Amino acid sequence: MEEQIRKIADRLREMREILGISLEEAALTCDLTSQQYLEIEGGHTDIPVSILHRMSLKFNMDLTTLLTGEEPHMHAYTLTRKDKGIGVERQKAYKYQALAGNFLKRKADPFIVVVEPKPDANVSFNAHPGQEFNYLLEGKLKFFIGKKEMILEPGDSVYFDSGLPHGMLALDNETARFLAIIL
Repeated sequence: MEEQIRKIADRLREMREILGISLEEAALTCDLTSQQYLEIEGGHTDIPVSILHRMSLKFNMDLTTLLTGEEPHMHAYTLTRKDKGIGVERQKAYKYQALAGNFLKRKADPFIVVVEPKPDANVSFNAHPGQEFNYLLEGKLKFFIGKKEMILEPGDSVYFDSGLPHGMLALDNETARFLAIIL
């Protein structure tokens, strides 16, 4: 996991430098302080998908390229077999698997997200431009959007403005899995 984060951090820094984007401008894009952004580029901290999404838009590049260093190349369709999507392990509590990472110029980013139960009840919030759709496949989640809290069970879904701070906790000491589509 640490090696993957370091490689992604290196790509973020290299693209920012190549495009002549200042550290301050990148931090502002991500709604972070310059020091917080520098920690991300240094590979010293978790890199939320929301940050990668914002920076991919800023760089005018595909999110997959930031994640893997490779350009997507499928035009008509892409097939992702069960458990074979591009994996992104941000931290021990969250794992993302990109389901359409190889499709060029896609209009949405679908992921399977796995949320592990945490010993503490601290929620990591993030926000990013656009909208998001989440459909719970298994487990139980406490889902937060702004100040609103809701409990999701398998089959429940939520569609929301992803510019609002949002986060989740797995409940009942069980892993939760959901389909997330970022638009």
